[in-house]
Amino acid sequence: MSEGHGLYHRWLSELWNGDPYSAASNLISEDFHGHWPDHEIHGPEELASAIAETQAMFTSIEFILEVGPFVEGDLVAGRWTGQGHTPDGVMNFFGNDILRFRDGRFVEYWTASATRP
Repeated sequence: MSEGHGLYHRWLSELWNGDPYSAASNLISEDFHGHWPDHEIHGPEELASAIAETQAMFTSIEFILEVGPFVEGDLVAGRWTGQGHTPDGVMNFFGNDILRFRDGRFVEYWTASATRP
């Protein structure tokens, strides 16, 4: 497994499915830039806070890799699905990620996601 493959698996399992505050310092560079369609995030602490806010919206949440990861040079891409449980029921969503890595950490992130009926 290449460095990019391993990093992306850790991105989902440790960061999004785990404790983002403990994982971010190991996976995210200090100069990290995250690009969402409607906002930007800088650094591991901001990313961990954004992920924790997402997790807090659900009583349980899980992200599963569906396609990839694909690695080309310093870029990693993957498609994932997610399922979260709320007091009102189950919410399903999906998304695509592209990440740039350097020296064993992610330095840049582009994502797009949507909910599924």
